[in-house]
Amino acid sequence: MNILGNRIKYLREKKDYSQKQVADALGISNVQLSRYESGDRKPDPDTIRMLADFYEVTTDYLLGHETNDNKLDYYKNKIAKEFPDIDLMFKEMESLTAQEMKEVYEYIKFRNSQKKDD
Repeated sequence: MNILGNRIKYLREKKDYSQKQVADALGISNVQLSRYESGDRKPDPDTIRMLADFYEVTTDYLLGHETNDNKLDYYKNKIAKEFPDIDLMFKEMESLTAQEMKEVYEYIKFRNSQKKDD
């Protein structure tokens, strides 16, 4: 079974990209990408991360450890385990301007950086 290759191909076709477009964007050869999709070769961990970033999915999704191909849903579900009222938070954020949302995001980044410094 070639879960990784099937998912890479599925995501490429879902976004209506050619193999050449994806290969060029990732800096790999078209032949390499074709071999990954067919399961003839396995990408190294760095390439798997590049593919996940390119398609905006998690590496766990590409490797078959989760079924959701939407990174936003993945993070929302992960946060919801710790903070069940996340839907209420998003509802409150709906009334914020883009600038206010950016300020909230900057505050979250600030708090996370403080944790790293401890």
